[in-house]
Amino acid sequence: MSKGIFPQEVEFSIIIDPWVPEMLNNRCEAVFFQPLLWVSPITGVYGRISAMKNLKIAAVCMHSILGDVDVNLHKIQVLASDAAGQGAHMVCFPELSVTGYVRGSPRNFYTRAEALRIVDRLIRMGRDIGVVLMAGFVEVVDGGGPYITQTVTGPDGLIGLYRKTHLAPTETGTYTPGQEMGLYRTGSVTFGLELCYEAHFPEISTTLALSGAEIIFIPHASPRGRPREKLESWLRHLPARAFDNGLFVVACNQVGKTGDGLIFPGVAVVLGPDGRVLAEYTGETDYLLFAELEVQALRDAREHRMRYFLPERRPELYRADPPRIKKAQEIS
Repeated sequence: MSKGIFPQEVEFSIIIDPWVPEMLNNRCEAVFFQPLLWVSPITGVYGRISAMKNLKIAAVCMHSILGDVDVNLHKIQVLASDAAGQGAHMVCFPELSVTGYVRGSPRNFYTRAEALRIVDRLIRMGRDIGVVLMAGFVEVVDGGGPYITQTVTGPDGLIGLYRKTHLAPTETGTYTPGQEMGLYRTGSVTFGLELCYEAHFPEISTTLALSGAEIIFIPHASPRGRPREKLESWLRHLPARAFDNGLFVVACNQVGKTGDGLIFPGVAVVLGPDGRVLAEYTGETDYLLFAELEVQALRDAREHRMRYFLPERRPELYRADPPRIKKAQEIS
């Protein structure tokens, strides 16, 4: 049973990505769940009924100092505590917020031992503060990686570790792509994770939605441009991820200049299942953006005959090989 983090606590299962056995140390286990289903009256295809309760989230813009893990972790603790004090149930920090964004050789900055220390500290932080906490770091492993990883912890410990599966061209060759989608359940909510560049792949969002996600968190470390320009760029694709899949989308970016010469514009935005903006921030300083995610908005989207599209999908037509162009004589 959840420990008061979500309203009207319900029994929950935890889904975690594969992780090295010594890191887990029997602190949590994967329990796969079957969401409730409904049948489309038009096609007979199954859809998913949400069990989510109303909750408050915080999306964080944060300046991370490259290589100074302890300073960054302290800032995460302060900001997460502030968010919890203002009633947030879930707090999302940017991609690589713990370590800073490393373009060159991550192993020159971080070690396997430090990766383990970071995860352990975030686990204790989630327990002590009593919120679901998402924060990113460079994950160095023995015999693999490094990975761009987002840790998910909560009052009961480690929920999961998501390794970025779709690397940006500038990251390929420096980092290793993960092999598992990031889908998690805690309390009454099921949520997914995508990292930055991955938001440009609609298949990821749809896969998470079909698997039961009601919220997709998309932490970014996206440099260049002014804050308003970056938000306008995000609003070209993020509303479609929310509207087409009938779920909430929460995105946030690092902010400020790093020791690696990158400048991150401060941006955070929350979108409803109708694709409309619920809350936004643009600026050049650390910032906590709050939003109330109301289950009625999710129900309105998913019960609308014309605006919930997933139950009407025809995956048998979605093939990797392109359809053959018919010749004129074949067209009746």
